[in-house]
Amino acid sequence: MMLDTSRRILIVGLGLIGGSYARAFKKLGFRVEAITKEEASVSYALEHGIIDAGVTTPDPEVIGRADLVVFALYPTVFVEWIKDHQHAFKSGALLTDVTGVKTTVVEQVQAMLRPDVEFIAAHPMAGREVYGVENSDENIFRGANYIVTPTERNSAAAVADCEEIGRLLGFAKVSTLTPEKHDEMIGFLSQLTHCIAVALMTCNDDPNLKDYTGDSFRDLTRIARINDAMWSELFLMNKEPLLKQMDLFMAEFVRLRTALEQEDVDTMREMMRCSTARRALFDKNK
Repeated sequence: MMLDTSRRILIVGLGLIGGSYARAFKKLGFRVEAITKEEASVSYALEHGIIDAGVTTPDPEVIGRADLVVFALYPTVFVEWIKDHQHAFKSGALLTDVTGVKTTVVEQVQAMLRPDVEFIAAHPMAGREVYGVENSDENIFRGANYIVTPTERNSAAAVADCEEIGRLLGFAKVSTLTPEKHDEMIGFLSQLTHCIAVALMTCNDDPNLKDYTGDSFRDLTRIARINDAMWSELFLMNKEPLLKQMDLFMAEFVRLRTALEQEDVDTMREMMRCSTARRALFDKNK
């Protein structure tokens, strides 16, 4: 194990994901501290043994004790936090994140960061449609994917440590992508799917639909209960890759609509067979 339990961990942002990281690290025997805005979140985490200590302001002493700092913040807040508080990091500290968009964030943080501190970005592909540390659960990482997005500024040791974090937390697969490739993939796999779910929920305002729906609609719109502040920020920060994926989706939707309009059964069935075959690749191993 490259990450031994003598390394102190600081979680900045104790929500669903930050809290789940804290739970997982604590159960592995690490000392875990946290910085988060809400006093209630700190109190809950202390009461339930999720962290060893926590504060609601960026205390330089707390920051300076950490060997590994995990940022679970909105992208713009994360960048500003680094700008304002990086002076407090211990020399040699390793920083990582859980941010859902990488290229812009990684460029900004690595460009401004002190040379004796290293930031290696990562994205845990896990979550729920609930928020807050009270809903945190380290089991959300089980069977999920974890993506590390290094650049030429990163050392091999930092990349190895970040990959080890993914394995320690229990992710089923740890992958490495460039920040640009990550944003392209996330534009399709996550952001486009949220766009579709939102559009489905806003295109029909019949108040009685809930009385008639089945599981297919519920499954397809599960992620439509969305944090508008966070996701609008993520969409804008990944604007070009997301627009490209939206255009590709709309072209395929028009192709299906045209086939239906023209009663082109062959095209419809071809698309359905392709869909069935590709969807099978995404089924998680039981």
